[in-house]
Amino acid sequence: MTRPPALASTAAALEQASAAGPYFTIQPCLSGSGWRPLSALMSDPAALRGRVSRVRGVLARQAAIDPGDVEERVAASTLFLGLASQLVSPVLGAAVAGGVVPRLALADLWWRPAESGVWPLAAGPIGGSAVGQLGCDRELREAAALVSEQGHDLTGPLAAAFGAAFRLSQQVLRGNAASALAGAAAVLAVTFPRRAETAGRLTAHVLAAGWLRGSGRYVRPDPGQPRWFLERRSCCLLYRLPGAGLCGDCVLRARSANPAH
Repeated sequence: MTRPPALASTAAALEQASAAGPYFTIQPCLSGSGWRPLSALMSDPAALRGRVSRVRGVLARQAAIDPGDVEERVAASTLFLGLASQLVSPVLGAAVAGGVVPRLALADLWWRPAESGVWPLAAGPIGGSAVGQLGCDRELREAAALVSEQGHDLTGPLAAAFGAAFRLSQQVLRGNAASALAGAAAVLAVTFPRRAETAGRLTAHVLAAGWLRGSGRYVRPDPGQPRWFLERRSCCLLYRLPGAGLCGDCVLRARSANPAH
């Protein structure tokens, strides 16, 4: 059974996870001004559209086209993928690097606007559940259930808001969340090479059950190597941006390689 650790243990696990980069970072306090509740953003379509409009501008500059030529749905899917990465990466990272699954809710989180890149996220004191070293299947299954529950609680309301505001299917958004999780595992494998095997196995358990089940195949091409790769069953829509091409885990890549399917 998992057991709740002290708040200090959760904070330490999150601090360890933050070594993997900004997507894994949740600031431990609200220092400075400009912080806004993340949950309020989800309930304010105008604010959400404002952030999507900014993403359209960034994508347009990258593609050297007019912002009006960037589909709003493409920008919205891109924004959701980035936010999903920021929500699931600290949870997975704290479990892999620190042996604790943080107990987070949207109501706990605050964000501060940024012109581009990763949004700063912050939260007050956070509790969690100790999951050990994840050295056996039992620990992995228990941790996976907690990570899955946390991921759903954090990205589910986000997916509902984006789906309603931008006509994005839940299949696409769920695939984006799966891609965010698999991407986090890949970064953890590089940042903490001694925990690469653990990151891959834990992520495989999360993707095999619960809310992300069926979102893609999580494969390990070389059993002698710790790296795993996701093959999505949906597309994030970024290919619709001129010159963007296909993402590495895109379902369209697999279909183009196997036209019979």
